[in-house]
Amino acid sequence: MKIVSTPTAPQAIGPYSQAMVTGGMIFTSGQIPLRADGSKLKGDIAAQTEQVFDNLSAILESQGSSLGKVVKVTVFMTDLGEFAAMNTVFARRFGEHRPARSTVQVAALPTGARVEIEAIALVTPT
Repeated sequence: MKIVSTPTAPQAIGPYSQAMVTGGMIFTSGQIPLRADGSKLKGDIAAQTEQVFDNLSAILESQGSSLGKVVKVTVFMTDLGEFAAMNTVFARRFGEHRPARSTVQVAALPTGARVEIEAIALVTPT
């Protein structure tokens, strides 16, 4: 197993890694709307979702993967009433690619985030 740590995405805020690579797959930790420098992005659910996708993309690309290689996504939201706005960003960022997805509402997320997304993707061997 390989621990992933890239400066182009926020560092883990606890005892975990940004992602792990094993068996030709990358498993990201849940990404919240933090910038790479660790500062919190404030804004509506669409803006927060955009930042989360920026973080996921940075982590995936650091390992030779991409959103187009994602096979499964889990979305955590504090308010499913905001699902449509999150889903609009989700659809645009994935384009024609349609990974498997689960979406769940949770009571709270770290740093007061409104959305957190984790992904499992294929990694191209280097």
